[in-house]
Amino acid sequence: MKSRAVSLCILTLIIAFPAAAQTKPGAKDSQQPVLPYCPSLDLTSIDKSVNPCEDFYHYACGRWQVNNPIPPDQNSWSVYAKLFQDNLDFLHGILEQAASSDGTRDKVTQETGDFYAACMSESAVEKRGLSAIQPELDSIARLKSAAELPALIARLQLVHGGSILFDAGSAQDPDDSDRRIAELDQGGLGLPDRDYYTKTDDKSKETRARYLQHVANLFELMGDTIEIARQSADSVMRTETALAEASLTRVERRDPYKRKHKMNVVELGKLAPAFDWTTYYRESHYPAFDIVNVESPEFLKEVNALVASMPIDTWKTYLRFQVVNSASPYLSSAFVNERFEFYNKHLRGTKELQPRWKRCVSYTNHNLDDALGQVYVAKVFSPELKQSTLDMVQRIEAAMEQRIHDLDWMSPETKQQALAKLHGIRNKIGYPDKWRDYSSLTISRDDFAGNIERAAEFESLRDINKIGKPVDRGEWFIPAPTVDAYYSPQMNDINFPAGVLQPPLYDPKMDAAPNYGDTGGTIGHELTHGFDDEGSQYDAKGNLKNWWTKEDREKFDERTKCVRDQYAQYVVVDDVHINSKLTLGEDVADLGGEILAYIAWKDATKDKNLQPVDGLTPDQRFFIGFAQWDCANERPEDLRARAISDPHSPATYRINGVVVNMPEFSRAFSCKEGQPMVKAPEKICKVW
Repeated sequence: MKSRAVSLCILTLIIAFPAAAQTKPGAKDSQQPVLPYCPSLDLTSIDKSVNPCEDFYHYACGRWQVNNPIPPDQNSWSVYAKLFQDNLDFLHGILEQAASSDGTRDKVTQETGDFYAACMSESAVEKRGLSAIQPELDSIARLKSAAELPALIARLQLVHGGSILFDAGSAQDPDDSDRRIAELDQGGLGLPDRDYYTKTDDKSKETRARYLQHVANLFELMGDTIEIARQSADSVMRTETALAEASLTRVERRDPYKRKHKMNVVELGKLAPAFDWTTYYRESHYPAFDIVNVESPEFLKEVNALVASMPIDTWKTYLRFQVVNSASPYLSSAFVNERFEFYNKHLRGTKELQPRWKRCVSYTNHNLDDALGQVYVAKVFSPELKQSTLDMVQRIEAAMEQRIHDLDWMSPETKQQALAKLHGIRNKIGYPDKWRDYSSLTISRDDFAGNIERAAEFESLRDINKIGKPVDRGEWFIPAPTVDAYYSPQMNDINFPAGVLQPPLYDPKMDAAPNYGDTGGTIGHELTHGFDDEGSQYDAKGNLKNWWTKEDREKFDERTKCVRDQYAQYVVVDDVHINSKLTLGEDVADLGGEILAYIAWKDATKDKNLQPVDGLTPDQRFFIGFAQWDCANERPEDLRARAISDPHSPATYRINGVVVNMPEFSRAFSCKEGQPMVKAPEKICKVW
């Protein structure tokens, strides 16, 4: 994913509530909300006191940063975050209308409206408190032996949709991307990443101490005494630490071969014999299957050791916490506030809890994404917009084809395979061809936690029932209103939801230069993911298969090492540097994507007499458009947390780290040798 995770416009933003919504010209529904318009190149965001050759990011975004402080309910604020907020406002208007029960609602409107209404019924949620998940807590309390764990964990995973103890479900076969098989993966942690448990620096120790307090606080909210709560927190930490120490790191997980361990259920039983997998799969309602891919065998060995040795009361303690912690966003305010204090305030630096309507819109969009997506797309995404985006995609793919032909370091044999992969990419734009049917999902206007659990079970079973069936290559993995894009190596497709194809990211009113710099770069970024250090290990069909000659792969690795070494020098916050082994794929995609966008833009405008606009040359407008997609302000706590788990570099380096490798930028701004945004020709990183 690009996660080019938007600027406050000069225009006044009108929140999309039904009574005060803007309307499209000629719209039939006078109450129909629309998104605000923000230009894709904002002159007021530029800080002209900064020399673009010294620090291009702060030249392009300096005034934006001054004019857009981080809202108290956000851990960071960016162009992407602003557009996400605009979409929330827009969806808010839609859901407020949908929740107004007048007896004339269609099926989709009723589903989304009732889900949202149940979430907004705060008094009902407060009244139920912890009793909303009492059945699961009762089932844990009844646990008598480790032999009962498989059936219990199967049920808890179904209704909580998370990874209690371990993660499980279906996945594409790494050797045959046309079929789905069962999969097991590591999980079971309360902290965001295994490194939080294993690092020994002072900040990590402080975070673990604060997490222990959070765990203890939750046990107190469940009714335990202070002393029992502290003992229980220590028990949870020991269990989770054991799981964390057996888990693969995020860098290790970037190697798909380290996550490929296919076996049958008999072999799985030998790997982890203390856990009854037959019972687990039966109670999880899996169809009959032959093969399961175990992404982390060492992790399952640790699970097996814990099942064989850990006292049953310790299991009860661990599972109680896992269930309540995962359900806490949907419970009464005491649980919501406790979760906020640790995960948002401590880990990310967020000052205030988001208002309930924002959370309820997000929960509705997450759990009923295709239902709400249908309404969103009908209102904001025209066929003309889809066609213009497709035209840009095709031009960027043509640029990639030419780049492959022109590579002087790649052999004809490998070029043939690279071109086959490029030609095999599917372009999915806007929304899926087929919307998901939620008719089997029961949604109640007075049972928010129940709706969450039933939606989780619906999605869990939908995923499980893919096993043994052909892969649906038309499926999307993010909702249509999402402000993001992604590439799937096993699908070999690039996906651009309607939410990311809105101004200021893609602006039909603006000239081609900033649009190609911004959205063109996003398209090129996702396309390049098919050829980064990880994606390049999958072939045209999405199978994990080496299509490189040994010599070509070595040359490729040497070129990516240039990028890795460059980004390793950048400081994220305090003394924390970018983990460039983790960010390598995104850094390569950022660079390759912008090069492709530049080539495609030049080709698209080759017959046009481009002139300066607002005192900026066309090339300058291209690069400023590129930089302004990622104008951002970030809290130091959030930067530190993301340095551990986020495969993307911080905003400053996603821009400056790219332009130093593009001589076209230096020419556009007349930069001189020796300036920070200029690399010596022999040091420029060149991958694609």
